[in-house]
Formats: sequence, C-alpha cells, structure tokens
Amino acid sequence: METVEMNSISLKRPRSEDDVANADEIKRHKISEKPKTGNDSGQSVETVTEQPDKSLLEDAKNEIIPNEESEEQEDEELEDSDEDGDPESFADMMKHGLTESDVGITKFVSSHKGFSGILKERYSDFVVHEIGKDGRVSHLDDFSVPVDDEDPSEETFTVLSDEDKKRLEELQLLKNKETSVAIEVIEDTKEKRTVIHQAVKSLFPGLETKTEDRDGKKYIIAYHAAGKKALANPRKHSWPKSRGSYCHFVLYKENKDTMDAINVLSKFLRVKPNIFSYMGTKDKRAITVQEIAVLRITAQRLAHLNKCLMNFKLGNFSYKNHPLKLGELQGNHFTVVLRNITGTDDQIEQAMHSLREIGFINYYGMQRFGTTAVPTYQIGRAILQNNWTEVMDLILKPRPGAEKGYLVKCREEWAKTKDPAAALKKLPVKRCVEGQLLRGLLKYGMKNIISAFGIIPRNNRLMYIHSYQSYVWNNMVSKRIEEYGLRAVPGDLTLKGATAVHIEEGDVDNYTIHDVVMPLPGFDVIYPKHKIGEAYKEMLVADNLDINNMRHKIRDYSLSGAYRKIIIRPQNVSWEVVAYDDPRIPLFTTDLDKLEGKPLPVLPTDGKFRALKMEFSLPPSTYATMAIREVLKMDTSIKNQTQLNTTWLR
Repeated sequence: METVEMNSISLKRPRSEDDVANADEIKRHKISEKPKTGNDSGQSVETVTEQPDKSLLEDAKNEIIPNEESEEQEDEELEDSDEDGDPESFADMMKHGLTESDVGITKFVSSHKGFSGILKERYSDFVVHEIGKDGRVSHLDDFSVPVDDEDPSEETFTVLSDEDKKRLEELQLLKNKETSVAIEVIEDTKEKRTVIHQAVKSLFPGLETKTEDRDGKKYIIAYHAAGKKALANPRKHSWPKSRGSYCHFVLYKENKDTMDAINVLSKFLRVKPNIFSYMGTKDKRAITVQEIAVLRITAQRLAHLNKCLMNFKLGNFSYKNHPLKLGELQGNHFTVVLRNITGTDDQIEQAMHSLREIGFINYYGMQRFGTTAVPTYQIGRAILQNNWTEVMDLILKPRPGAEKGYLVKCREEWAKTKDPAAALKKLPVKRCVEGQLLRGLLKYGMKNIISAFGIIPRNNRLMYIHSYQSYVWNNMVSKRIEEYGLRAVPGDLTLKGATAVHIEEGDVDNYTIHDVVMPLPGFDVIYPKHKIGEAYKEMLVADNLDINNMRHKIRDYSLSGAYRKIIIRPQNVSWEVVAYDDPRIPLFTTDLDKLEGKPLPVLPTDGKFRALKMEFSLPPSTYATMAIREVLKMDTSIKNQTQLNTTWLR
C-alpha cells in the first residue's frame, strides 16, 4: 500500500545552548505568524503558529475513518463543525499519545548534529508529484481538451436551469416519488430540443429522454431507463467505439486527500466514486499532483469542473483503454520547505549529503499507528490472537487523550451499559469505526463479535493487522542496526528477484546495507539467521503469537508477510537554503502558478529567516516524514511536537 501521508508540525528541538542566541527571533517569528484563513485548516499536517492549529486536532481526534463509496453529508458537517478546545488542554490530552520510541523508531544513520525547522507552516510548503510506472513525473501543464466531434456543444452545460438540474438529480438518485421530470422547451426549435436531450443524458447518466406535446407546448420528459442499475454507469451506446473507455487526467489538488477529492468530483458529475481509479492516495495537507482515470466521462465534462471547483484543477486529458491500478506507480517526487531553520550551513550540508549518499531508515511513520491512546497495532495484535472481546474493548472503551466530544460520550455509554443501541444513539457520525462496530453488534449480537467486526470495510480491518506487522518491523530494524550497524553481515536477508535469500559468510563483501531487507512477520517469509531472527520469535512469543503459525482461522487475517528494505536512499536529491522575511510568501512556484503565469516573489539576499528547500524522490510505501526526521534528527510524533510547541511559548 502506497503511503505519502505526513502527520507533522513544527519540528523543533528542545532549546540547547546553541539555540538560545536565536530564541527571541524565533519566538517573534512564530508569534507574528497568523494562521492562513479559508482552506488552510485541514488535517494531517500542521500550520505552526503560537498554538497547534485545527488540522492537528482533527488528526489526533479522529479514529480510522473508512473511505466508503457514499458518505453522508450530515456526518461530514458534524465532523467539520466539531470544536477543538484550547492548545494547552490539547497538549495535556496528547500526553497520552504515542512517541516514536513507542513504535520502535529509535535510530538514525547519520552523524550530523540535528537542528530545528518548521515543516508545513503552509500546506503549500509540501508538494507531491506522482511518478508513474513508466518513470514519468506527473505535472499539470495543459488545460486543453482533446478535440472530438462526438462531444456535446458547450451549450449543453448551460441550457438547463439550476431548478431543472436539482429536479433531475433528485430523479436520478431516486430521492422522491416522481417517475419523470418535464422540462418545458422555451424558444422551441429542433436544435434547442437536441441540446436539452444531450444535456440530460450526458449530465445525468441513467436517465433517458423523449419529447411530448402538452397543451400546445413542447416538453422534454426525463425518466429512468433501467432503474437503480443505470445510476452509476454512463450509457454504453452513447460512447464512441473509436474512443478509449477511460479518460485519464492529471488532478492537481490543495488541502484535500485523494478520496475526498474523488467524492467531490463524483458529486459534481453525479456518478458513483467507484468509476474512478488511481495508483495511490495522496496526503491532505499538501499540494499534490497525480493521475486519475474515470470510466466514460468526457474530457469536456471534466474540464468544465475547473470553472466551479475550489482547490482542484484538472488537465492533461487523454483517452485510453485501461483504468489505473493501485500500486502501479514508481513512487513520488517531493518538494519540501522547512522554514525558520536553525542549522548552520555546515550542518545542513552534512545532513543533506548524508540523506543523498546513505539515506534513512525505512521505518513505518507515526501515522501508521494512529494518534489516540489506543494504538492501532494493539487492535491488530488482538485480532491475530483471536481475542475478539479485546478487539471490541480496545475500539469502544473510554480512552484518555484527544477525541471528539460525541466519541467520549459514546464510549462512556458503552462502558456503563454495554448496550450497542444506547451507545450508537450518542454517536451522530455513524461512518466512523466505532459506529460501524456498534451497528454490527446491534445486527449480529454480542456473541458474534467476528461478524460484527466484519461490518467495518475490509481495508480498515486489515489496516489494524498491518499496523502490528509494522510495529514488529520497526522494533526489529532498530535492534538490527544497534547490533550490527550499517553494514551487511552473514545471516542478513537480501532479495534475488522476488525471493529472499540469506547472505553467506563468503559473499558478505558483495553486499552493502542498501541490499539488506527484513521481513514483516507472516507464514510465507524467512527470517535472518543471526540474533535478530531469534528476536522476532521472542517478540511474538511475548505477544502470545507463534511465528511459525501466522495463518488465521479467518482467511482475511492470515499474514503471508513481505520484505522491506531497511535503508532507503532517495533519488534526485537537491537542496538550497533561501532567505525570507515574510512567512506567508511562497518559496517556489507550483504547476498552477506556472500555468497562470505567476512569478516567484523576489526574495531578499539577507532575510530575517532561512528556509531549507529540498527535493527528493521516494519509492512507494516509504514515508517522507522519516526522511525529514533523518535530516532534522527530530521526533515526528504529534505528542512530542505538541508538547514542544506549547512549551516553547510559556
């Protein structure tokens, strides 16, 4: 599973003697910065001001939220309107959160001295460009639409009134008892009727039209062609055979995650989200550029959305005969700005040279393990132990720390009554994991927790056990590096094609640390032949698991295992230090800036603050946070960063 998420905030070090000289200036910088209004209040990564912003609170308070095909608007509104509280109380609550050492992240590979910096002070300080399977980096650089005689005229998009569109959408979605909608043809001509027919059929897939005379007036009658089955599928016979069935396009988005973006696009296009495909999900609090494919929606319709969507741009359209598949990408290219850095030029050079030449430990990042007092790996461990009462308890029991008010009330009710119906009533947002499990318990009863848990979407259930695998892997890699350092040793594992083999004594000089892999525990992997192999067994025994029997009686939860490189060396690494005075100005141009002809602001040669702008490419399933952690030598956990932020200003 590809991961480009970033949960991070001001990456500051506790003040040392070297920092004291800059402390007053840094403090003034932070206090003077105001949070950007409007769309700069997302979750996932933080705008750093004198207090943690709403985005941090959103990340830390949310349990795992499934990406369902249809999400209730009421749920979204309730989540968006939740109050977050003041930063001091939030910092106190986050004392119950995880730190890196809690999940096995304890080692660094470089020898330079760490320094401070602010990551994602603006979400535009973090840009991700997807790298396709052909090695091409996705860029938005063309808004033109492929010329196609089959496309409807531009008038198609304007001929229907807002009231007509509302009635047609309700008909399409079967939201009322009407079986048809009649649209009066004003200024009746054959051409006008044709445009209305085209507009209804292209904008509201699943509806058919016919013309009727009523009281001497012409009406276009819209009706369902094939009931509910037609809803999600554009009419096949209206799609030219010579045109590829999938429209591929580049999606440029700001401050939205990929599934949110697809849900928005599907609502505007009045189709279901499952006709979209993509190679990987991208972070919310960032600017990201990736390829999307959609089944039988014209480039013309997609391009029209550029006029009405905020924080999205669609371009580089083409028609192809295939969708996109998850995981088909080669990786992602990152452009990252760390603002208000304190490191000397020598420190920065050492850090970036080390990143380029050696790399970083390929740890699973903090977002893999959740942000609340109950880590996701604990739930995964209980699933693997077949301890379903524990699974239920861990998900539903009261927990200390940062959570939304309604979740707190739901948990209290559960602890008091163990009544799924009563607890569910306290939960206005039903699509969260807690709500889904409670609905399952209501449906299947307390004696069938396995089926009740099965109500949760499969990907979210598997996320728990993958989190446990990641927890084991992180801990074992830290032990491996502590025991043997940054060299290949006999008994290590390396890949020959897709097969893992042990490095033998006579061959050890043919390998480097960059060739070494370590297994995620499972029934289809082998383990190192040195001390770390035994450490795997000991860790699983301590968790009441048998490393030689990782098959589960429920097939979904059987772990086959996998191999993961322990050191990743980023590609295409470059960096520069820039000076600036205004924390609000961008320090590089985006694809959209270039298309719109926006110049980069003129930067002073000797500004009040310095920023490190760095670029690098990473393969799938690696965490950019871990690369940045290696540069700054900082704990990236929300718990640690929140406490540093609030302590800094006391």
